[in-house]
Amino acid sequence: MKKTRFFKSLTLFACTVLIAATALLTSGCGDSKTASEGTSSTITGSVSQNAAKVLGEGETKFGFTVTDADGNETTFEIHTDKKTVGDALSELNLIAGDQGEYGLYVKTVNGITVDYDKDGKYWAFYVNGEYASAGVDATDITEGATYAFKVE
Repeated sequence: MKKTRFFKSLTLFACTVLIAATALLTSGCGDSKTASEGTSSTITGSVSQNAAKVLGEGETKFGFTVTDADGNETTFEIHTDKKTVGDALSELNLIAGDQGEYGLYVKTVNGITVDYDKDGKYWAFYVNGEYASAGVDATDITEGATYAFKVE
């Protein structure tokens, strides 16, 4: 009789743990879907829980996203009268780095410094979700485009 009660208690406990684990995992999956939907939408119609921070002044606006090494995203709506993305982001102190023979080597984005020589990681620059073919300081701003830096 005691053995049966022990096995019933053990079975009940195991089922409770499995149900709780399933609920937590399912909850996490739902949040991931919402976050990815938010990043693929336009800056003005973002579904993301993080509202875009509006920075700068000017006639031209574009979306800018920063993704750190942990995958955390910060989204901005940039307003500027500058010609290049690099000039606009530098003016707002969102990027900093070293000038080299190929242009600005971005080491700091939104206050986060990543140095390939120290970390083995770097800031990758994207235009409309595609890896950029030119540096940030050589990329002309296109109204409504989205630009991003991601740690890679």
